[in-house]
Amino acid sequence: MEIVVKGRNVEVPDHYRQHVADKLHKVERYDQKLSRIDVELYHERNPRQSDHCQRIEITCYTRGPVIRAEAAAADFYSALDTAIAKVDTRMRRSADRRRVERRHRMPVGIVAATVGAPPPDTSAPVPEPYDDQPWHLVREKEHPAEPMTVDDALFQMELIGHDFYLFLDKETSRASVVYRRHGYDYGLIALGDGPLG
Repeated sequence: MEIVVKGRNVEVPDHYRQHVADKLHKVERYDQKLSRIDVELYHERNPRQSDHCQRIEITCYTRGPVIRAEAAAADFYSALDTAIAKVDTRMRRSADRRRVERRHRMPVGIVAATVGAPPPDTSAPVPEPYDDQPWHLVREKEHPAEPMTVDDALFQMELIGHDFYLFLDKETSRASVVYRRHGYDYGLIALGDGPLG
């Protein structure tokens, strides 16, 4: 398993890279097919965020779903511990789901639907922001458009820890988004064929 530790505006010392590797090798027990784990460190420069100025994002690539977790704390060691706890929980949930899928012999499970999906290309250049606009695009991501059910999309959303998930609906062949509402409620948005009206 390859572990890549990089900093966005942060210099990462070798002893911290080793600390990250030692901690992350424990999550391998949930999935022996882990191929790569990316760990990105980021320092928030806003002085108002001093309690949460050190941010870490961990992304685990395997033959199954991508698992992601983020955390922020006053120091990178605490942020790493929090992020790894989230990854551990999500990896355990994914392993439990694989066991249930095997037991019920589902025709196409989430693991089988995403087998062989390469990690997303994070080296793609981000377009320059338009100078006359109040907003700017700071990051782009692309992921495979493997058709899946709404239940699988909700599961993927929970694994990466986001409040929404864009996917290709297996039943309707439409681009759709599941999103978190209040409590344990979710919503679904799908693109239609014609203009709004």
